[in-house]
Amino acid sequence: MSEALERFSFDTVFDAGGAAHATPRPKRLFPAEEVEQIRALARAEGERAAMASIAAQQANALSQIAAACNQALPRLAEVAHEHRQGSAALALACARGIADSALEKFPQAPVLAALEALAREIDAQPRLVLSADPALAEGLQSILEETARGLGFEGAIVVKPDGAFGSHAFTLDFGDGQAAFDPAQAASRVTQALEAALAAEGLHAEPLIPGSES
Repeated sequence: MSEALERFSFDTVFDAGGAAHATPRPKRLFPAEEVEQIRALARAEGERAAMASIAAQQANALSQIAAACNQALPRLAEVAHEHRQGSAALALACARGIADSALEKFPQAPVLAALEALAREIDAQPRLVLSADPALAEGLQSILEETARGLGFEGAIVVKPDGAFGSHAFTLDFGDGQAAFDPAQAASRVTQALEAALAAEGLHAEPLIPGSES
């Protein structure tokens, strides 16, 4: 029965010049100071590795956040634009409600304001012709004459009710020119102008939060 061969190790080696050198044997015991030093080095290396891992995770998280923001910002611009459109529509509705209430309470005010604004143009005219919504024309003759006399106008004033005019609408013809007012058409022009401005502004308006565009 053959026995297992044990590998022989040489404790002494000779160099090319024939000098003998003892092979250093593996160290079996370490002083407490050296053990503590090795432990501190291992701990520091572990901390460096952990910090590097945390930094990499933070960089990855920031990259994901930036990507999410880049995807969200266009939608945020759309939401802001929709908000502006809704706010503009609400403002128009409120303004129209206030204007309608004012016209109901003071229906003759626009006519008198137009007459006063045209004082110089009508001064030398022989006649003024007012065509108006029948409800507005009713009872307007005496008020117009009084206002015109106060402005120095001495010509004739003719009031013509016309069913083709919308509520509170009128035209004031003074020979050399004409002034007209139609609240429905005025509201429509304001709405179209605001819608055109919003469309031109599009998604490139000033940010809702100052500095958020940067």
